[in-house]
Amino acid sequence: MNQPTPKSTFSTCPHDCPSACSVDVHFYPHGDVRRLNGARDNTYTAGVVCAKVARYPERLYHPDRLLTPLRRIGKKGEARFEEISWDAALDLIAEKFLAIESEFGAQSIWPYHYAGTMGQVQRDSIHRLRHAKGYSRQFDTFCTNMAWTGFTAGTGRLAGPDPREMAHSDQIVIWGTNPVATQVNVMTHVIAARKKRGARVIVVDVYETETMKQADIGVVLKPGTDAALACAIMHVLFRDGFADWDYLNCFTDCPKELETHLQARTPDWAAEITGLEPALIEKVARHIGETKKTFFRLGYGFTRSRNGVVGMHAAASIACVTGCWQYEGGGAFHNNGGIYRFNKEMIEATSLMDQSVRALDQSQIGRILTGDADALRGGPPVKALLVQNTNPVSVAPEQELVKAGFAREDLFTVVHEQFMTETAQMADIVLPATQFLEHDDIYKGGGHQYISLGPKAVEPPEGPRENIFVINEIAKRVESKSHPGFDMSAREHIDWLLQNSDYGSFDKLYSEKWRDMQPDFETSHFLNGFGHSDGKFHFKPAWGKTFSPNKPDGDTVFGPCSDMPELPDQWDVIELADEDHPLRLATSPARSFLNTTFNETETSKKKEGRPEVWIRPEDAARFGIDDGAKVRLGNRRGAVTLHARHMETVAPGTVISEGIWPNAAFEDGRGINTLTGADPVAPYGGAAFHDTAVWIKAA
Repeated sequence: MNQPTPKSTFSTCPHDCPSACSVDVHFYPHGDVRRLNGARDNTYTAGVVCAKVARYPERLYHPDRLLTPLRRIGKKGEARFEEISWDAALDLIAEKFLAIESEFGAQSIWPYHYAGTMGQVQRDSIHRLRHAKGYSRQFDTFCTNMAWTGFTAGTGRLAGPDPREMAHSDQIVIWGTNPVATQVNVMTHVIAARKKRGARVIVVDVYETETMKQADIGVVLKPGTDAALACAIMHVLFRDGFADWDYLNCFTDCPKELETHLQARTPDWAAEITGLEPALIEKVARHIGETKKTFFRLGYGFTRSRNGVVGMHAAASIACVTGCWQYEGGGAFHNNGGIYRFNKEMIEATSLMDQSVRALDQSQIGRILTGDADALRGGPPVKALLVQNTNPVSVAPEQELVKAGFAREDLFTVVHEQFMTETAQMADIVLPATQFLEHDDIYKGGGHQYISLGPKAVEPPEGPRENIFVINEIAKRVESKSHPGFDMSAREHIDWLLQNSDYGSFDKLYSEKWRDMQPDFETSHFLNGFGHSDGKFHFKPAWGKTFSPNKPDGDTVFGPCSDMPELPDQWDVIELADEDHPLRLATSPARSFLNTTFNETETSKKKEGRPEVWIRPEDAARFGIDDGAKVRLGNRRGAVTLHARHMETVAPGTVISEGIWPNAAFEDGRGINTLTGADPVAPYGGAAFHDTAVWIKAA
């Protein structure tokens, strides 16, 4: 007898966002999902979820969803496929992988993944296959490396105050993030502080974002100049007696040296670099100095520059000069990843990992697939890819190389996906994937402090299979080393993870739905000491030797590491505008897309309109660009065609292109990442997606 469909259940949003929102899932009487909303009884989500996830049924029941395994029958890129069975697809994958391994070695096969799901089991089980077979490892360099490295260079730990404390702040500084578009829950707590305490909101960014429109003070500076602003603010704090010397002497490494160093970093000095008025810098600094309960919410955006590590470190340093760490509602927060202690042996099979196996830079996939010896790290060519949870043919930098690499007829590519993405169109085998409501998983929040469960809520349609199924089935067929993780279901993995991390069991977490992991106040605010061995915040990091959650192997460093400034300072290694490339481009997130997720849904496409580049009217006049005109935007990496929009709210000399539209949405089939570079940023790598010099011409 069929059980009646419940009216609602709970889950966790899996997408690439620090919020990892706890959600309530509501059903129609016939069993289909009707809508999602933020869980009201989760104190961080607090009943709020972004609009794109609220309308998730549009994606779950999309008519273009992949439902059947496919085999390529046309040339690479023609997107001509025929349906095959799961067994036939998996057998063919195993046959190809074994033949390639026999001829070129195991490292010629590269499992390639990222954050299409943030679920610990469904995302990271790919490592179990990688380690069991000795396939090439992956060095993750999208998004996080510069931000994490810069923050932990000061703090020694990727953690910070309880983000819910924003509601108890007298002032919130939102720097380099646009939470109205990308982390809506941040605004829940910001608005609470404004309503209850009259809190002031200061927003720092390179254009007037939707978040800045809600601010009391908006600071629009030139891209890559955040460290100059931070240094000038600290100059004023020291100069005008706002520095908390008791705190500095107790909790920081070299405050007197910092004060002396900053004497020349005046607001006038910073104004020349940032494009800001000195009076605005003075005003912001004074507000920060006078308001002890100031909460710095530091985002990822301003770190996606070649000097992004230095920028993050400088911004985080301000909180130590004022000593605002001491107060509830004060301090600096970026990400809480360091508070979780997950034992992921069953998921990742870390005991089987061979450190001698090369780790290939995910950002350099274009160089790798086109045979760059340095990018290949002296190893064999990549002859096979297994792609899960990412869409590199749209999102990776240096797109001309990426597309050329995927077009190789001698590259065997398997893509496990929910929709026919541009990466899937280049595959030899396409496997249909479940969506998050159709499988079990567990999540941890970077932007908050919860671990949360995402139990299976609905049955998938006939055809799609979860990630862990694909990994386990391939492992059975390719003679992998034995590991008990290959014989476990997702729910069994979650239970093992929780029990072996001293977090209880699946059943216990299911009854709780989520668990608050925030450390006590003293620990969260580093009042027991920062994470370095000396317990101090380091104004003077040993660059290249500092702790970071995602360091490359051994003592490897990248870029001009030896030239990094010893103390917080502006570091001019950005891709500067010049006579041939007079504008600087930032490729910022769009509100209705999430990387390339949701750009298949009609509502999101209608809200975003079309690929555009935003330019100040006076800059547009210099180049003869009319509002709404078709333009060419380019540099030495390539050129794209899109439409211009005149916007007063963009910094002078800056252009903004929001969202990662599919390449096919551009008239010439070249997407915005045609223009971005993959050179690794000092000291530990990362792609500088928001640090690009370009020219512009009327098309």
